[in-house]
Amino acid sequence: MNRSAIRENAFKMIYGMEVQREYSKDQMQLFIDENDIKEISAVEYLTAIFNGLEDNKDIINELISKNLKQDWSIERISKVNLSILKIAIYEIKYMKIPFKVAINEAVELAKKYGDEASPNFVNGILASVVK
Repeated sequence: MNRSAIRENAFKMIYGMEVQREYSKDQMQLFIDENDIKEISAVEYLTAIFNGLEDNKDIINELISKNLKQDWSIERISKVNLSILKIAIYEIKYMKIPFKVAINEAVELAKKYGDEASPNFVNGILASVVK
């Protein structure tokens, strides 16, 4: 499984947790088991994303909120876009993934799973966060 595929699984996992509003290690393990993810690097990445988002959720949410337009709130963001943004911000800020790589991957996920405006929205927020 390549890094993009692993990242896509991370998105699916986080999106599921966003929709269910249940972040737990049990949910993470259930996702890994149900999707038959056995590759060590994939399991490690998913675990790192889950733990990192849990440990840094206030900081990440604040970064998203600070970079929204004035009349927007984090609650207004679609769960798809929110999940993508959280993963990308965590990768840039804590995993030291080059921001161009993280943003490109996030935009690709937005094209695949979001609505028509998602790629531009995700790109704009992440570009603001990087500044």
